[in-house]
Amino acid sequence: MTMAVIWTAMAVLSVLCGLATGRGEQVAAAAVEGAGSAVELCLAIAGMLCLWMGVMEVMRRSGLADGLSLLLSPVLRLLFPKAAQDRETMDCICANVSANLLGLGNAATPLGIQAAQLMSRSSPGRASDELCMLVVCNTASIQLIPTTVATVRAAAGSQAPFDILPAVWLASSLSVGVGILVCKLLCRVWRD
Repeated sequence: MTMAVIWTAMAVLSVLCGLATGRGEQVAAAAVEGAGSAVELCLAIAGMLCLWMGVMEVMRRSGLADGLSLLLSPVLRLLFPKAAQDRETMDCICANVSANLLGLGNAATPLGIQAAQLMSRSSPGRASDELCMLVVCNTASIQLIPTTVATVRAAAGSQAPFDILPAVWLASSLSVGVGILVCKLLCRVWRD
């Protein structure tokens, strides 16, 4: 709600400033051009997301997603020892991490919400340390294939939209590492 108010205020303020400075026509032209560009970008992103969601579904049906989850489960069991006792919760966490690895944040979000709901059963009304760890890992996820960013770059005319891979791997690995360390540290500091 707050963001809606902020964005509305910014848009109204921009139009008023444009009218006050005598640039009303330029503001209107920019609004129409921006709306057209937004639609083009949404269609480009939707196409790429459909492609990668299809790839994820093929991986799921072929068993590759289960294999990836199996590969991830030893690490995830260390990060989420209580959740590891519940198969359903662990499956949601593994699927969430797998989707994030493939750069499918939109697909990872419902899985993360489902995992969070399952994890919150053990501590209703309060976020457990493991739930906080899930939020940190989901927010600062490692992306092997940054599909959304590559799609935006391709839509903007980039000839090599995936040439950012080394930078994405380094930045996302560092962010997850720091996030996990800080989360573990804060869990020990604010122990009940």
